[in-house]
Formats: sequence, C-alpha cells, structure tokens
Amino acid sequence: MTVTSPAPGSPGRPARRRYAGALAVVGAVVALVTALLLPGAALTARADASPTPTPTPTLSGETVFTLAPVGNGIVRPGEALTVSVSVRNETPLAVPAGGVTLSLGRSALPNRSALRAWLAGDTDGVAVAPVGDIVLEAIEPEDERSAAIAVPADSPALAGLAPGVYPLVATYALPSGPLVSTSAMIVPDDASPAVGVGVLVPLTAPPLTEGLLTADQLAEFTAPGGSLANQLDGVAGTSAILAIDPAIVAAIRVLGDAAPESALAWLDRLESLPNARFALQYGDADAAAQLNAGIDPLEPTSLTAYMNVADFPPPTATPTPDDSASPTTSPETPSPSPTVDPDAPVLPTLDELLDVGASRANVYWPATGTASAAVVDALSALGSEEDPALTILSSGDTAAGRSGGTVTAHGASGDAELLVYDADVSAALDSASSFDGTAGRGAPLTAATAYLTFAMAESAGASILVTLDRGADRSHTAIRAAIHAAADAPRAAEASLALLTAGSARPAQLTDAEPDQARTDAVSALTADESAIARFATILDDPALLTGPQRAELLQLLGNGWLPDPTSWQTALADNREQTRARLDSVGILPPSTIQLFAYGAGVPVWVRNELPYPVNVVLYASPDDLRLDVQEATQVTASAASNTRVEVPVQARVGSGEVTVELQLRSRTFEQIGDPQSADVWVRAEWETVGTVALGVVVAALLGLGVVRTVLRARQRRADAAARTSRDASGPRNEDGAGS
Repeated sequence: MTVTSPAPGSPGRPARRRYAGALAVVGAVVALVTALLLPGAALTARADASPTPTPTPTLSGETVFTLAPVGNGIVRPGEALTVSVSVRNETPLAVPAGGVTLSLGRSALPNRSALRAWLAGDTDGVAVAPVGDIVLEAIEPEDERSAAIAVPADSPALAGLAPGVYPLVATYALPSGPLVSTSAMIVPDDASPAVGVGVLVPLTAPPLTEGLLTADQLAEFTAPGGSLANQLDGVAGTSAILAIDPAIVAAIRVLGDAAPESALAWLDRLESLPNARFALQYGDADAAAQLNAGIDPLEPTSLTAYMNVADFPPPTATPTPDDSASPTTSPETPSPSPTVDPDAPVLPTLDELLDVGASRANVYWPATGTASAAVVDALSALGSEEDPALTILSSGDTAAGRSGGTVTAHGASGDAELLVYDADVSAALDSASSFDGTAGRGAPLTAATAYLTFAMAESAGASILVTLDRGADRSHTAIRAAIHAAADAPRAAEASLALLTAGSARPAQLTDAEPDQARTDAVSALTADESAIARFATILDDPALLTGPQRAELLQLLGNGWLPDPTSWQTALADNREQTRARLDSVGILPPSTIQLFAYGAGVPVWVRNELPYPVNVVLYASPDDLRLDVQEATQVTASAASNTRVEVPVQARVGSGEVTVELQLRSRTFEQIGDPQSADVWVRAEWETVGTVALGVVVAALLGLGVVRTVLRARQRRADAAARTSRDASGPRNEDGAGS
C-alpha cells in the first residue's frame, strides 16, 4: 500500500513508510469526498523541493503523499470512481506545483500475495493506464493540500470490469522525482453467497503498574472522550465480539458507592450491550510469557484490600408480609434464628467483581506472534469437558497463513481448538483505527477491504475472523469505521462467537514462535517476589490484604499493553521490585539503645515498627550471648497499624556483671523472618543491688541502734528524775530557820 523511494536530494536514504494524517479538503469536489469514508494509500518520501536540477542541501523533513479512494475502494458496475489525493509538506522548504496522475489496471490482481506486493510498492509487471489527473499548487512548509480526481461511471476504463481487486496508483510529478502511492479498487461479486465475518475488538485500559485503576483514572477514562468511553462508543451498535479485561469492571465494582458516576454509567452501558463477549486474562496479562516460564496463566486471588466497607451499605431489608397474608404458623414450630446480621454490609465476591457476562469461558488470546505450538497445547489443557479451551491466533502463526494463503476462523491443532484471525485484514483494520482523520484511515481501510475480498473468495464458504488489536488510545469514530469496513464489506454476513466455533474445525499447522526471554525472566522475578510477600503476609489476620494486591500488580505488569514500549515496561518492573522491597521492610525492630541493668530482674524495652495500615501479629525472639543474663525467649506482640509499639522483654541477671548482647528477631506465627535482626547491648550491674541492700541495711540498723540508745537514755533520765522527786518528798517541809516542822 505504501511505496517510498529516496528523493534525488537525499541519495541512499532508506525507504520509510507512514500513513498520512487528516488533510484539509478544498473545493466543491473535495467536499463531496470528505462526506464519505476516504480510503487510500500514503507515501512517505524524502524530497528535494527545489524546482531546479541544481544541487540543494539534503532536507530533514518528509513529504507525505496520500491516495484515498472513496468508499473503501468499492466500485460496482455503473458507479464512478472517486479518489482524493493529498500532500503534506513536512520539510523546511516549499514543494513546487506538480501534476498528479491516477492510473488503473484492467487486469485484476490474482491473489493476496500479489496484492501485498502491490501495496508495498512493487509495481513491476503490473500494467496500468492513466484514467485521470489533477494539478496541485505549490505547498509551503508545514502546510497541506488535497484535491479530488473523479473517473466517470461511463469511462471506458471502468467498463466491463469483472469482479476482483484492481491495482490503482497515483503519481505525483516533482522536479526532484515522482512520488508514487499505490492502492486498490474493488469490484465486488454480489452474486456469490455471503460469508460469515466476525470482528473481534478488545476493551482494555492503558498499561498499569498498580493492581487496579484508581477512582481518578476511572473518572478520566470513562468521561466523554476518555479511552474507555471511546472504546465503548466505538463498539456500541455494532456486531463486534468483545474481549474484555475483567480488571476494568473490577476497578469500578470495588469502589461501591464511591465509584465515579461516569464509571458506573459506563459499566451499565457495557452490561446492557447484546454483543457476544469473553474475558481476557486479568490485566490482559501475557499468557505466553507465563507458560514459557513454566506456570499456568495466573488469576487474581483477592481484591478485598481495594474495598472500603463504608462504600457498601447493607442491603435494603425486604418488607415483612402482612400477618393476615402470612400462612398460619404452628405454635409448636420454632422460628428460625437469623444467622446473618441484616445491618452488616455485603462485600461482592471475587467472581462477582470480575464478571463480564462472558458468552464462553476458557478463551485465551495471546499477543500477536507469541503463541508457539507448545503454548497452544498448554492452553488447550486448561479447558474442561464442559468448557473446552479456545485459543485465538493470528493466521501468521500458521504455515498456510505465513505462505500467503487464507486461513478460516475455526481451526484445530491436535486436540487444541483454535479461532484464527486473518493477519492481513486485521493489521490493516488496526492501523485504520489509530487515525482520527478520514484521509488517514483511507489507506488501511482500502487494504483491509481488498484483503477481505480475497479471504472470502478463498474460504470455500467458511467463516472469517478479523480483529482490531489491543490499543487504548483510539477515537470511537476510528473504531467504528474499522468495524464497519469489515462487517459491511461486500458478501460479508454477521458471524457471532457461537457461529464462528460451530461446525467442524479445519486442521492448522502452527509455526514456532521464539519466546521473549525478557518477559519470561520477568515472570520468574515477579513470581519470586510474590512468594516472598506471601511468606511475609502471614503476620496479618487476613494475608490476602497483601497477597491480593501483589498478584493484581503482577498481572498488570505482564499486560500486553506494555509490548509496544519495552523501555517503560522495564522501568515499571524496577519500580515494582523496589515497592516490594519496601513492603517487606515495612515491619521490623527499631535499633535499640544501650541498656543499663542494675537489678536482678527487669524488662528490656524494644520498639516494633509497623508501617502497614493493618495491625500485625509477630513473635519477638530474644537470645543473649552470655550466661550472665537470662532472657525470655519468645514474646507475643500485636503491633498497631501505622505506629511503633513498645514491648517489654523480661530479663533476669545471674551471677556476675558485664556487657551482654541480646539478639532480637521478629518472626511470624509460621516462623517466617520479618525484618532485619537487631542487637541490644545490656550492661549488667547485678552486684550493685547487693551493695545497695547492705548499705541500706547498715543505715537502717544504725538508725535503729540510735533509736534504742536514745530510748534507754531517756528511760534512765526519767527514773532518776522520779527518784529525786521521791527523795524530796520524803524529807518533809522545812521552817525558815531550817528546822523541821
């Protein structure tokens, strides 16, 4: 479809390809073109804009030349052929005026291999003749110009053309050399029987590092013009089969009443769509990478950590029927006692959170080019007799598709049931869905229609599957245009998921795909981190509060949305590993200070740090390195959430004094090590207690002795005083002259 050749001003430059962006349409005829879907082809070439043959400096920009047939290139007998040609000058110099010649071949291309070569710019051996021309005026730098070329319905060039795909080419003559853009014109065979065509469209979010979309992200993505809103708008009203990432619906449901209004409305619309659907792996995780790493595709284990009980009010109680309307109850029959608190909130189960209303279970869609025969066999083994596994593959993963043949939808490889999508049609549709402008979509939509024409002609009546690949940044208009290009193609009939898998499957020989070693290694590293978190989470009453988010983040990091940007993916992996290390270090012992022990028995203070938002249950083990100190070996600790908790470890000094080091270690109840060990230095001064006791005893004895002496002396003094008084009383009274009375 795209042909690129180096311009004379830049000899030896490698060819480059790209589709053009939307171009301004000028003139009354061009206005007619813009009212329709404009398919065509784009040419990118390095061009010298100088109108003279004199040497000029090599230009660094590009001149983009686009050919866009109207109506996806479909021209029935008696209809005119109308195309749009457009040029965008992305060079620093003006592109001079030049004529554009449109040429058409009257011999149809024989097969899709010839079509692929023609669209790639290989025009050798293909006879074409001019059918129209136009002159484009000079184009200033960073400007664009378009015009229309119409071939009348009664033109001899269109007369008598049998159904088929015809080569179409536009040549833009410039002094520096012509620019050539190839496309195709399709004359449909409306008399042939219809062929079922299914269109598979994924609904996925942009790649994430967290386990779920946040409320702010949901509000952004589900608002008008948001990524998820555009995807849903694009598939609404179409017959597309939906492949839905269950992490999206889970992200809305875990928020309960706190979910953004736009997200709740988006979910209601999705659930009301009649389209057939199936669930991708959570986060659209890479199933092939997991199988190549030796594990079956993982599923989320719990999303409880993302839910807030306050956002799930109790269900409304059912009104009690009127007594008169109630059946008579025998007085001997005891009333059943309630087993559930009617006022308790009811949290949704994991299955309810992830439910996408799937039409079929056990459907797997590995990323394009990642599914080897071994991966397909492993996926097939995951099914059951009631729900056999179904693996979706590209026709490029089969020998027939790789050699240029058509592979119909329902296939089988050994015991593995397959749905095979046409690689050529799907690649063109996916490219078209990435353009906002009509002119930019023209080239891939025309290519998709032409490839699909060959596929239906070679299918022998069997159904064809086409897809839009993963992509979260597309407009709803582009998505809808791509779906309709396939679903409304000539001879195409709607094919549901059930119809595509009905009937016998055609054998398909699969080709080997080299495993992506970087992604395989990432699976091993992420699962190792998950195992470490699972051991660490035994400190919680509900380990799922940690293991659930860890599994969800693992699956998001393995999402296929990261494939186009491996550099950002590696950064996200490194950040996740750092976050895991931080979680494992969120509980530990604060470094203790030196402790002075002056008694035979005391408690050694230890602080347990808990940075988690949940209380944790750990066991503090203490072990002295000297027999001077006897320490309680294990102490049960319940550390409060997001705080430091003080713990007293009972110790008792033995004979002697000195420095003792006590090794401290936290472990879970399952004896998993938690945090790094710490050591506390304890200075034992047990003899100081004896000295103090003796000294205190001496002081007390001295005080008691002094008290006794003082008491005795006082008693003696009292007796002496009493004796003196008695003696005076015995001698009787005296006269003034000293004689007795």
